[in-house]
Amino acid sequence: MKAIICKSFGPPSNLEYGEMPDPIPAEDEILVNIKACSVNFPDTLIIQGKYQFKPELPFSPGSDVAGFVEAVGSQVKGFKPGDEIVAMTIWGGMAEKMAIKATNCFPKPPEMEMETAASFLVAYGTSYYALKTRGQLKEGETLLVLGASGGVGLTAVELGKMMGARVIAAASTAEKLQLCKEYGADELINYNEENLRDRIKEITGKKGVDVIYDPVGGQYAETALRCMGWDGRYLVVGFAAGDIPKVPLNLPLLKSYQIVGVFWGAWALRDPAANFQQIMQLVQWFKEGKLKPHIQATFPLQEAPRALELILERKVKGKVVIAI
Repeated sequence: MKAIICKSFGPPSNLEYGEMPDPIPAEDEILVNIKACSVNFPDTLIIQGKYQFKPELPFSPGSDVAGFVEAVGSQVKGFKPGDEIVAMTIWGGMAEKMAIKATNCFPKPPEMEMETAASFLVAYGTSYYALKTRGQLKEGETLLVLGASGGVGLTAVELGKMMGARVIAAASTAEKLQLCKEYGADELINYNEENLRDRIKEITGKKGVDVIYDPVGGQYAETALRCMGWDGRYLVVGFAAGDIPKVPLNLPLLKSYQIVGVFWGAWALRDPAANFQQIMQLVQWFKEGKLKPHIQATFPLQEAPRALELILERKVKGKVVIAI
């Protein structure tokens, strides 16, 4: 099969387009004929050897796929060859085929195109788990989303608004913020041109925000932490800025707020039943027209390294997808 191959850890330019052996599914796995794979920020970390999990070389990056069932293992129930599915993995998705555990596979709605389906699971799954389970976001609360135009940030804006929050979107350009506004943001902050702390105080009347969704880390994290309201929840989603912030622990003490880790992929593996319920709720909202993934661009498989470079350069609004 054709695949994007990582033979040594490094930048996207190290990746090769070539042949790999066809995978053989284990008894609890599904062999997926992949038609689309979206690109997520962790993919850029995995190929550099910087992610929480480090695969054996060689491997293919890619964690968010959609395609057809080609074959099923002997213990797999509920799926058969020809079924359309969406699936999550940690790596391996930028290839024509992949064997994936059945518990990580979900039926694809017929009305959802393959590229859209591949953009759905990780981004919406992460944000819904973050806001509902970890952040316990309530109607009427104020939600600040950092990196709000990115792959997960934009879904947090969309879901937060749908869950009844007042959503403040923070991003680095006017163009990115315009997209956030289209996805439901009530207030916009350009943190390249405005003082983040002053604007949050102005917007909240010095009360601070109830929930902060932070997939970025870096220089704005401490500023945001200082803008938390009483009994707030700061959601640590990722570190797209590249720097892991060091937090003064007196800050959560003074306002009795929580710093909450969000690792959706690990939770989904530990509690697949609860994850399935959340994914089915997201799918239902999609069917009702309440959720709409934003796909900025689609690339053929051989151009996947360029898509990864765009993620690293922070030039992507919403998602980019690899069509296979």
